[in-house]
Amino acid sequence: MTMRLFAAVVPPPAIRDALEVFVEPRRNADPDLRWVGRDNWHLTLAFFGDVTDDRAEPLLDALAGVRGRPFRLVLDGAGAFPDPAAARVLFHGVAEGASDFGALSRRVRTAADRVGVPSDNAKHRPHLTLARRRRPGDLTRWLRVVDSFPPAAFAVDSFDLVRSELHPSGASYRVLDTIALGSRPDR
Repeated sequence: MTMRLFAAVVPPPAIRDALEVFVEPRRNADPDLRWVGRDNWHLTLAFFGDVTDDRAEPLLDALAGVRGRPFRLVLDGAGAFPDPAAARVLFHGVAEGASDFGALSRRVRTAADRVGVPSDNAKHRPHLTLARRRRPGDLTRWLRVVDSFPPAAFAVDSFDLVRSELHPSGASYRVLDTIALGSRPDR
């Protein structure tokens, strides 16, 4: 058996609540956009893909050894992948903490690689995906809308190992474990 796994930073509930208040009235404004639900908002550190059951525990043990100092992350601004004029993804950007986030991502990927769980190894631009399109389209006006959301700051003092389950209605995520930054917890 396999589990589809990734490591991520999940913003605190108060920030997700405020963002949901902002997004909710816009969910039906564009039939081409599929908005991500509040419970699925995260910033991906590493995507591991399908991990066999026998690799899951070593992965969790390796991730538990990831150290780092907590840091401040500020969500602000908007972006679209791959290009605003022909985009498939609308996201909320990171205005502060991107370099610390990148360093944490590298530590997470290195820990996983050491126990034989490869990650996607892509250089990620830290972001929180808000919506997706089935086909590329112009999201320029939506960038202005997302830009109007006020900055939201929080301390990153942990990250999660998350299981992703794909369904016809979309993905659902379940946190398998939360790993605190700083000292290694007893396991």
